[in-house]
Amino acid sequence: MSVRTDTPLPPEAAEGRAARELSSPTREVTDQTQPPSPAGRRSGALTDRKHLRNYVLIMTLLGVLAIGFTLAIMTYNNPAEFGTRGWWLIVGMRRDSLLTIAVVALCHAMATIAFQTAVNNRIITPGIMGFGSLYTAIQTGFVYVFGMAGVTMLVGVSQFFLQMAVMMLLATMLYTWLLSGRFSNIHIMLLVGVVIGGTLGSLSTFMQRTLTPSEFDVLTARLFGNISNARTEYLPYAIPIALAVTALLWFRASTLNVLALGKTAALNLGLNYKRELIVILALVSMLISMATALVGPMMFLGFLTAILAYQFADTYSHRLLFPMGFLFGYTILAGSYFVLRHLWDAGGAVTVIVELIGGVVFLIFILRKGRL
Repeated sequence: MSVRTDTPLPPEAAEGRAARELSSPTREVTDQTQPPSPAGRRSGALTDRKHLRNYVLIMTLLGVLAIGFTLAIMTYNNPAEFGTRGWWLIVGMRRDSLLTIAVVALCHAMATIAFQTAVNNRIITPGIMGFGSLYTAIQTGFVYVFGMAGVTMLVGVSQFFLQMAVMMLLATMLYTWLLSGRFSNIHIMLLVGVVIGGTLGSLSTFMQRTLTPSEFDVLTARLFGNISNARTEYLPYAIPIALAVTALLWFRASTLNVLALGKTAALNLGLNYKRELIVILALVSMLISMATALVGPMMFLGFLTAILAYQFADTYSHRLLFPMGFLFGYTILAGSYFVLRHLWDAGGAVTVIVELIGGVVFLIFILRKGRL
């Protein structure tokens, strides 16, 4: 009895043939021809040797520029003879300006990077919460009430701490109220900050229009972000505070890495999102309020340091972003101060250059990204 070869196999026999084909040596050879996974790749802060080399190269270049500007500021065009007592006195005065630059750069870099991580946006800076507008309102209010004497009434260690405390208290109350209330929405907090800043700015403008020309001229000099506004008696208090808050943010770098994932991911990983957010924003408000009370408002400095650190570090690790942001901030401030003070005799009003460079970088970033 003959059997036809085209007779379909039973289902059990067909499944058995398919299983034998999948386990055949030919299939194994085919699987082995697939390209292997790239060797040496890992999911870390620095992904490979090239990434590490680029990071070290950028940090080295920034360190060289920072040292170069530091030496240039301390020694360029010193009228006294080298090595004399007068020469060292002038170097000592310039050293105080460099310490002020370092404190301001550290405060703005640390605060802006941490703030942008907390709000999950690389465009917004702490200045949107109205620190600059509040500083302007305080300075304008004293001149409006007390006249020319109002400027000198805000000079002193106690007055420095008073301005810092008022700005920090307002910001912390705003954070706690809006993030702990029934809204608990960081976007509402930012919107309220913008409204408060606009209201204080309008109030300051109204008071400035009623001042005499001489009072307005003196007040305008105080409202610029100026390294010369800082006095040497502030530094023994400002430096320890800045270092202490910086250390707190440094030790909370792992928390910031988790916050950068977003609220949902942070909550799923077991993070107390609301508490950590309030703590980070309180530390940010302390740094920005101190920097603003020290030298005045600087709108684009924090944005510049943060965006350049993100661009060149190209990592999520805040322990790598923080030092690069600080070096960028110090280099920008020290270079601007050197050009304005020693080449153009502009009195150290670094806001002019910082705002110019910051505005250009902001526009380039927006145009390349295409959205906020």
